[in-house]
Amino acid sequence: MLRRVFLSAMGAAAATPVWGADKAFEVTRTDAEWRAMLSPLEYKVMRKHGTERAGSSPLDKFWEEGLYHCRGCDLALYASQHKYDSGTGWPSFWQAMPRAIGTQKDRSFFMVRTECHCRRCGSHLGHIFDDGPKPTGKRHCLNGVSLVFRAA
Repeated sequence: MLRRVFLSAMGAAAATPVWGADKAFEVTRTDAEWRAMLSPLEYKVMRKHGTERAGSSPLDKFWEEGLYHCRGCDLALYASQHKYDSGTGWPSFWQAMPRAIGTQKDRSFFMVRTECHCRRCGSHLGHIFDDGPKPTGKRHCLNGVSLVFRAA
């Protein structure tokens, strides 16, 4: 009985969007529109709060100058000068562009983390941790599939 309750709770938590359907974003699309414009992995990460496999993003070891935009709505999110090698296997930044992201508590997997999303379309980007470099001490650990790089 306890196992069934536990598994039901885990399934419900995983299926529930963190910032919910009641949040109005500037850019909105139907589920069918999101599925049509995104690959299956992009959809899983950006719309269902999934995570790409560590080390799988070419953007992790990418060091060109420019801006990283949201794949969902093309909003500029992160500048290359704020990117660093965190050694985690995901693209990491110590700061986002002003007013580019939103955050929400993520209570999945029996822990509390800070989840970040595009403030314009709500696409899931990754998580923010307190183990980054100065001056902010933050590590914005992002899924590369959520981002599109635009050269300076």
